[in-house]
Amino acid sequence: MLILWILIKKTIGRQQWKNGTKMLAVYAYDGITKMLNIDWSPPKYVQEENLPFVPEETELDQLIAGCRSRRMAAFLQTLKETFADPGEVLKLRWIDISGNIITINDPVKRHNPRKLKVSNKLIAMLNALPHTSKRIFPTKYDSIYSCFTHLRKRVASIQQNPRINSISFNTFRHWGATMTFHYTKNLLLVQKLLGHKSIKNTVKYTHLVHFNNDEFDVATATTVEEAKDLASTGFDYFTTMNGIQIFRKPKVFQKYRY
Repeated sequence: MLILWILIKKTIGRQQWKNGTKMLAVYAYDGITKMLNIDWSPPKYVQEENLPFVPEETELDQLIAGCRSRRMAAFLQTLKETFADPGEVLKLRWIDISGNIITINDPVKRHNPRKLKVSNKLIAMLNALPHTSKRIFPTKYDSIYSCFTHLRKRVASIQQNPRINSISFNTFRHWGATMTFHYTKNLLLVQKLLGHKSIKNTVKYTHLVHFNNDEFDVATATTVEEAKDLASTGFDYFTTMNGIQIFRKPKVFQKYRY
């Protein structure tokens, strides 16, 4: 038996896998040894921390525009506007929509329930779908992702942009979190929008993208009065993300400060 588990350890170690995959293999074999009451010394692996790919917004929009299925287009637009985990979006029900608010009532592990404001465009896209099930997207993850990989390959070819092949469902979430932090510098806001229970999972989005142009002061507003106050002090409306209005104004040119 000693020879067997030494062989198992060597076999796992020789695989061209990432440490995270090797950890799963060790956990699986460890479960078997416990079930069979076999003693062994499991190898230890530390999972690598990989920074996610963050695309340009135009690349996400090209994918959505390239959809031949209204359901796929609505699914991707929902990912883009809510920054939700794809598993959370697949579990959305029609009763989770109220006006322009989508409620994540059934979050994935280590996420909190939350309410997210979306655009009239997205609501119209969702309402155009068949109401034949309690769920908005009555399909399995593997099925919709298989269709997505074909879409991604076709759009990447049409646009002559291989970067599009690096986009996954979670990429929409990474893009939204990165852009929100860049424009607001509010890590707690990003944590709230993503539904993270621990802010440690949110910190990675503070250094995903380097912007060369930081010539603007940025502020946010969630009410009409806050928007009026910003406008009266020289801020211009820039965009809205998850119901939060983002304003900006050029910084004073440092060269001429004495």
